[in-house]
Amino acid sequence: MIEKIKEITYNTLEDYLFRLSELKDVRIAFSSSLSWEDQVITHAIFSQDLPIRVFTLDTGRLFPETYSVLEATRQHYQKSLEVYFPQHAAVEELVTKKGPVSFYESVENRKECCFIRKVEPLNRALENVDIWITGLRAEHSENRQELTLVEEDTGRGIVKVNPLVHWSLEEVKAYVKKHHIPGNVLQDRGFVSLGCQPCTRAIRKGELFRSGRWWWEDNSKKECGLHG
Repeated sequence: MIEKIKEITYNTLEDYLFRLSELKDVRIAFSSSLSWEDQVITHAIFSQDLPIRVFTLDTGRLFPETYSVLEATRQHYQKSLEVYFPQHAAVEELVTKKGPVSFYESVENRKECCFIRKVEPLNRALENVDIWITGLRAEHSENRQELTLVEEDTGRGIVKVNPLVHWSLEEVKAYVKKHHIPGNVLQDRGFVSLGCQPCTRAIRKGELFRSGRWWWEDNSKKECGLHG
């Protein structure tokens, strides 16, 4: 299947997603963090009424502004995004044993929290999915410089497609503006990489894109397990 996907020719994002959705007997899902990038892809899917599931992860620690974008998106397109929550028993056990901010204490603790609140719900959302669409861009971080449009997620046994892999931030913002897409006001305030409220801050002038995520950690460790 991956070779068939790689053979798709297209001119625009909308064209690519349309052709992707035409593949026979293929189940496709898109995971949205409600960031500018993901709102671009959501628009391309919803505006064409494509048979692609759109879902988001509610970790229980999101910014109020992110919930506002979720509702604005529902109203704007008159369509629903599937929402996945973490397993309540796992969250209860974590907070009971280690407290509400254990992620500040070590990388291991932070990854444990990320797994419970993000990775496990994502794995459930991707059950029985053949193609997983993401809003990843190569310029997000050094770890993502080698991203390609189509790649294998060997851990989950599915194909991952990154249609914005070569887009610049300027191109993303221009698309959002052109199509009047609901966006998160936090990103206008420097919160360029959206995540959980306790783990995200605005970046300063000259800082890397991912500097605002888990800012107390070494830059080389800034992934949560969603993308390997």
